[in-house]
Amino acid sequence: MHEFVALISQALLLGIGATLILDLWTLLLARGLNIPGANWAMVGRWIGHFPHGRFVHPSIAQAAAVPGEHALGWLAHYLIGVGFAALLLLICGLEWARQPTLAPALIIGVVTVAAPFLLMQPGMGAGIAASKMPKPNVARLRSLMAHSVFGLGLYGAGMFWAWVQELTA
Repeated sequence: MHEFVALISQALLLGIGATLILDLWTLLLARGLNIPGANWAMVGRWIGHFPHGRFVHPSIAQAAAVPGEHALGWLAHYLIGVGFAALLLLICGLEWARQPTLAPALIIGVVTVAAPFLLMQPGMGAGIAASKMPKPNVARLRSLMAHSVFGLGLYGAGMFWAWVQELTA
């Protein structure tokens, strides 16, 4: 039980930290280069239709709005980040959180791009790997960049929390 609690607590710290780093990167792109970030309300709308058995939409923007979709989308964004951090810890072990290394975090970040390519984008009407988007290669590159930044964020958050734990030991 103790190891499960440690896994969950470390996944929360790492996942929230890495997702926050991703969000700061997205904000930098939006403010500095006028590149818009993800619309988490649309993710919330997509998830909000799950209880009604609706998992695939021709266009999520045309689907009926759901109450609280913006908050639901943001919550999902952070919970998914925590889930990916847990995956890293399940693969590498809790020792990774005590002595983080870049390669596993970056690999997890890059590999997790499969989630939007194979689940979210098709479910929201954008096709597999954004194939139905007006500029699919741009969308693919942006997803790959975001997930790479998330992987770097896992490493950065891991380094930060390892440092904090060392200070408090």
